[in-house]
Amino acid sequence: MSSVAIIGGGITGLTAAFYLKRRGVAVTVYESTERVGGAIRTVRTDGYLAEFGPNTILETSPLIAQLVDDAGLQPRRLDPDPAASARYVVRYQRPIEMPASPLGFFTTPLFTLGAKWAVMREPFRPARRDGAEESIADFVRRRLCPEFLDQAIDALVAGIYAGDPEKLSVQHAFPRLAALEEKYGSLIKGQILGAQERRKRGEIAKDRAPKFSFDEGLQVLPDVLCEQLGEAVQLNAAVTQLAETGSGWRVNVLREGAERQVDHRAVIYAGTTHALERISIATHQRLSLAPLTEIRYPPVASVVLGFRREDVAHSCGGFGMLIPRAEGFKILGTIFSSALFPNRAPEGHLTLTNYVGGERYPELAGRSAEELYELTCADLKVLLGVKGEPTFRHHYYWPRAIPQYNLGYGRFRDLMTEIEQKAPGLFFAGHYRDGISLGDSIVSGVNMAGRVADSLNQ
Repeated sequence: MSSVAIIGGGITGLTAAFYLKRRGVAVTVYESTERVGGAIRTVRTDGYLAEFGPNTILETSPLIAQLVDDAGLQPRRLDPDPAASARYVVRYQRPIEMPASPLGFFTTPLFTLGAKWAVMREPFRPARRDGAEESIADFVRRRLCPEFLDQAIDALVAGIYAGDPEKLSVQHAFPRLAALEEKYGSLIKGQILGAQERRKRGEIAKDRAPKFSFDEGLQVLPDVLCEQLGEAVQLNAAVTQLAETGSGWRVNVLREGAERQVDHRAVIYAGTTHALERISIATHQRLSLAPLTEIRYPPVASVVLGFRREDVAHSCGGFGMLIPRAEGFKILGTIFSSALFPNRAPEGHLTLTNYVGGERYPELAGRSAEELYELTCADLKVLLGVKGEPTFRHHYYWPRAIPQYNLGYGRFRDLMTEIEQKAPGLFFAGHYRDGISLGDSIVSGVNMAGRVADSLNQ
């Protein structure tokens, strides 16, 4: 009995399974739904390619490129159009390009002179090193100024987490920012001095990391991993119970109306934490997974619209736009999908991927498709000069979208570590523990494969 059970067929679980199999370890991936990929969901129809989860992978670690190579996907990798590097933030009811250089920062209309002066003074502000946890909002107000929070960070947080900067923990949601202040005493000094250290480690800051996709969208990656894993992946297989045995774990699996028990040496949980409410656990020591289900996942709707090129006044030639709450729009932001990669829209058309809901407006995410199309088009009319009816409309509702690394999140991570120590052979990996981006999840899966393989050898 040397096999490993992996619960969850998202990118973390598939990556861990892929590398465990390459190490000669037998694996079984239990996925409770009819498809693999988790948050990755690509649809191609009517000449459009729509992404309803993440749109790109950030190559922040060499492990990510290694997975692409090992899976034989290098020929299908797509790097974005170099001309689509511009990013916009909305201010004064219009998208303004973010500065790409220090000189550009001082001339941009995005910020007032007062905000620019606050940034110049940041290296001279005293560092806080008492270890106290604080929100990203309090951190930015302390090191920069309220305007920078309201006009930039609020938009960034909405774009990354669909979250609330007043609730997100800087130590857990943006640990690199906290680390820069801790080590260098300043964000600006840390960006300059820390760049060399990141290069030595082979790491790239997320704001500078190359991003990529595949010829038929991100769904290519989980589909190819699933194909290479073959019968090791079981779909519509819901795990209902984990029981610790003398030599490993007994896993109860419900599939096609029948429940069966399978013994494994180890178990990797790579699903969502809210799905843990459907799994009971029996261990030698009294342990409960219930507290992990308290992790907050706000609802988000992805609204993908296609338009004729002549019906959109804005060039839509960059990556996309982020929208601060202060601007009063309903959508959180827009990705200019067809500008990033080819074959995302028919000739003479463009694709705009929009997001609604999150912690800012959770009540909007669950509205009907027609209501979502209407409010999205109303915002795009003002922001991008859109006119006419969409030539493509599709949306997907995520009732629980992205785990929020809010204040106090450390107790969840501590609990996972405690369970792993008290229940040997049970491991936790994925976006709720190691970072929410696709790149983070891939690295989590690679590292977990090595960790589990080492534990089996021991």
